[in-house]
Amino acid sequence: MKRFINGVAMCAILTGVTAAPLYAQETPTKKSEEAGTITVTAQRREQSAQDVGIALSVVSSEELKARGITRINDLQEAVPALQIEPAFGGGQPQFRLRGVGFQDYASNNAPTVGVYVNQIAYPVPIMTQGLIFDVSRVEVLRGPQGTLYGRNTTGGAINFITNQPTDDFHVGSSFEYGRFHAFTGEAYVSGPITDGVTFRVAGAAQMGGAYQHNRDTGESLGDADRIGTRALLKIAPSGTRLTVLLDGHYGRDKSEATGLYLLNSLTQADGAGTIPADTDRFATGWGVSPQLVADTDLKSNSKPGVNNRTWGTSANVSYDFGGVTLASITAYDWLHREQFADWDSSASIEADTYFRSIVKVFAEEVQLRNSNPGPLTWVAGLYYSKQNLDEQYFSDFIDLYGTYARVTYAQKVESISGYGQAEYQIAPRLKATAGLRYEYEKRTLDGFGSAFGGATALPPTTVDTSMKPLTGKVELQYEPSRDLMLYVSASKGVKSGGFTTYNTGSESGISPFAPEKLYAYEAGFKSEPFPWMRFNASAYYYDYRDQQVLSAIWSTTTNSAVGHFVNAPKSRVLGGEVELDLEPVKGLTINQYLGYTEGKYIEFYDLDVAASRAALAAVYTDKSHQAIPFPKLTWGGSVAYEVPAGDYVVTPSASFSYRSKYPSWLGSTYDIGAYFVVNANLTLAPKDERWSVSVWGRNIFNEAYDLTRNFFTSADIAQPARPVSYGVRFGIKY
Repeated sequence: MKRFINGVAMCAILTGVTAAPLYAQETPTKKSEEAGTITVTAQRREQSAQDVGIALSVVSSEELKARGITRINDLQEAVPALQIEPAFGGGQPQFRLRGVGFQDYASNNAPTVGVYVNQIAYPVPIMTQGLIFDVSRVEVLRGPQGTLYGRNTTGGAINFITNQPTDDFHVGSSFEYGRFHAFTGEAYVSGPITDGVTFRVAGAAQMGGAYQHNRDTGESLGDADRIGTRALLKIAPSGTRLTVLLDGHYGRDKSEATGLYLLNSLTQADGAGTIPADTDRFATGWGVSPQLVADTDLKSNSKPGVNNRTWGTSANVSYDFGGVTLASITAYDWLHREQFADWDSSASIEADTYFRSIVKVFAEEVQLRNSNPGPLTWVAGLYYSKQNLDEQYFSDFIDLYGTYARVTYAQKVESISGYGQAEYQIAPRLKATAGLRYEYEKRTLDGFGSAFGGATALPPTTVDTSMKPLTGKVELQYEPSRDLMLYVSASKGVKSGGFTTYNTGSESGISPFAPEKLYAYEAGFKSEPFPWMRFNASAYYYDYRDQQVLSAIWSTTTNSAVGHFVNAPKSRVLGGEVELDLEPVKGLTINQYLGYTEGKYIEFYDLDVAASRAALAAVYTDKSHQAIPFPKLTWGGSVAYEVPAGDYVVTPSASFSYRSKYPSWLGSTYDIGAYFVVNANLTLAPKDERWSVSVWGRNIFNEAYDLTRNFFTSADIAQPARPVSYGVRFGIKY
């Protein structure tokens, strides 16, 4: 209750700073009122989404609220071909887009999908797990991003664009309360300070929501305890061509973990007996050993969860010299992470883990672009980034193996690149785009050391790896009519190489793996055949080289298999998406998407761990032409109908998401079955939209499905998705 009151109080304080009830809309987000145009910044400048020859999805602030999306992981229910899997149920997100993904529960490696907030890259995946709030829109770009963006990626990019300071005074808030005592509150205030200077301050809090329980004690698990704030200051003096946007943000997360349940019975190694497989998917278990208590800030009765803090600041400065604009984007972000997880889902100490991490990222980008309309549009820039990760990783196997493992290391990543892209209107209906990027990156794993049971297994060891990729894109766009745009493109993206930082006593276990490269070939169209219809489609073929795959290598030093990322020399992925937006009658909107992806290895000889152990030598198996495991089909959409009722508008709406079977490379036990989730809302608001009241339901048919399945040592475990939930939401703005 205390945390609930604190969350309400924080949002109320932000709301209450207003002095006069002056009504104004929030910053325009999805569509302009005149033309219904979706504006995006996918190519680092404002354009209509229909003019961009990239397969992309835009999720508006309204859709985020309607679907209850408060964290990045939930975006997979609103975007085709996107998957964000929580490794072992929490902490590290594993991104996959169009089948291009990377499965890793460690913190140090780069993702295949870049995440950006107001053009600032979050290159370490655990940095992306804060609250989503005061967001204008989210742009999800599918396909390699090897030209314009700060971090080179093979899968795509997710861009968060927050609401900006406004010239008129604005204030607003929303509060939501639902099943399991789940509370979410958000508030903002925005307006002028003086001529040419505006500000925006926003905050959010999330509390409660535990839907799991300890199978032995009945104690609940899963309460959220998150807050986030952001302050923006925009300086654009009248009569000048200077624009400065300063950003400061802070987040704190003391949430309990989402627990894991047992897929099969667990015979506890400490002799305490056998725990049957959980028939109740929301049952779980945990325990804390004296060793973890001694090494950390945990207590003997601590629940699995996190204690994370983040803060950051950035300055985006631009000056228009008349035809050419020079921009500088400087950013610094910091994260302190502590996470306790129980991966055996029991009081037995067989797979308990603890991460303590500090992440520091500095980035500087200088960009030059033309700002006058004409047949040629271009942008060029330099990007520099330096990131430091200091991490301790404890694994407690005391009841299973009689040992306790400690891993300590630092990682430094330094990257510098130059890029350029130009678009030229060859003819009134034909446009060509070409871009290049050259990058140098060096990664150093500094002082990686491990110990088992207090004895040194691997003394501090330093290894490094580097890459110098040349990537880019060429594209042709043709408009046979005002309402139809066709495009074809070829592009190349690269994902950094890295290090496997798991428990190991072998130096070969931390040997670097190589970067992966992806050559993408895509064709598509974007159309508006009628004023009430928008219909887009794309098809693609990916030539995947040196795909990074979690497997094992054979250590001749220890004569054993060692968990390690390896590179599959050649793979291919192909598929397509369709997106349809309809407004057949006034007030009725229908949105649908469908995505299909399939992939297979073309050339890949992988270590056969069981056969190698039996032979005491490396034995390989041919996985060529085997399928790459990921869901093939994603389907989703929404429908809403605004019904006038006197001075009010009643809006019933619903959304759904389907995902096909997710086969696991670990075997059929860990396959995640197909699922279909439906959400519903009913909203009442006056025509001036000053306030709104909604009742909502999520997963209204109580679909039972899992978000991840895995095993670490002795237990087969899964993380259950949230069951049916329902609640109310109230919003007000002036």
